[in-house]
Amino acid sequence: MTEYFVLKRMGVRSIWAKAISEQHGLILEQLGIEHVIFPEADMGRRIAHLVRGAMLDYVEFDRDLVLAKTVAPAEMVGLSLEQAAVRRRYGVTVVKIKGADGEWHAAGASSVVGSGNLLIVIGPVEKTERFAALS
Repeated sequence: MTEYFVLKRMGVRSIWAKAISEQHGLILEQLGIEHVIFPEADMGRRIAHLVRGAMLDYVEFDRDLVLAKTVAPAEMVGLSLEQAAVRRRYGVTVVKIKGADGEWHAAGASSVVGSGNLLIVIGPVEKTERFAALS
């Protein structure tokens, strides 16, 4: 903890600290640490989402905003994202599509989903999990 005060005296503006428990995190926050991270807990949540669902990768940005990689659901094959109404029906946004050429492409309303395409989607945790379960 004394390192924090030394760093502050040196003029370091942004300090990151690893917390080993929720209580430890609270103490660090009360000391004024700007960025408290919980790597073990974060990785545990990530692994839990990958193991129990159809997501191939998962990154949590906030308690209710995640980015996930998943296989395109069969019901979307041959449809544009607009026709599939992904945002309206599932509450997630497709941001990238990995096409048959093996390249990632920016997803737009006119992007057509092919069989076996990988999708990068962003949205709330529960909606993203439900969408990934369609594949």
